[in-house]
Amino acid sequence: MTDSTSLAQRNKRLIVKLFSAIAVMFCFGFALVPLYDVFCEVTGINGRNVVRSSQASVLIDKSRIVRLEFTTSISPGMPWHFKPMTKYIDVHPGENKVVRFSAFNPTSSQIIGQAIPSVSPGPASLYLNKTECFCFDQQALNAGENVEMGLVFFISPDIPKHIKTMTLSYTLFNVTDSVATQEIAALF
Repeated sequence: MTDSTSLAQRNKRLIVKLFSAIAVMFCFGFALVPLYDVFCEVTGINGRNVVRSSQASVLIDKSRIVRLEFTTSISPGMPWHFKPMTKYIDVHPGENKVVRFSAFNPTSSQIIGQAIPSVSPGPASLYLNKTECFCFDQQALNAGENVEMGLVFFISPDIPKHIKTMTLSYTLFNVTDSVATQEIAALF
């Protein structure tokens, strides 16, 4: 009897440890998104350097032009159509520019999307300053809804002279389920 009791106790401890590990991994998964945002904002990696202040003191360098190309992709499980309305734009460093992106939800239900930016070449991300961007917030599109989403940015005049072309890529993710999970978790 002592062997079966001991075995039952070990099994209970193992089950508690496994459920604890699952709970820790679940919490860690939720913590990754805000931690990633903070890390990218601090380091400027992946085009997440967010400048929301006014650009009044930035001088425009009319002697140079940097071409900024736009690309989009959609993650698996995201049924939206998503594309830049402009393939590229030529910018004088320091000059404020506005571009638009189109998104369409062809499904019969509301879907919430989140666009994640990436800049290449990597070092160029330090010089791309987004002052307004649809990527700052999640976008909810109703069934059949089509929207234009704006991006306001400038390229810092400090950009190295050898960087003449940059690419700003957005990948669109379906975050509908994670938003619902967060709302449910907030209830408890």
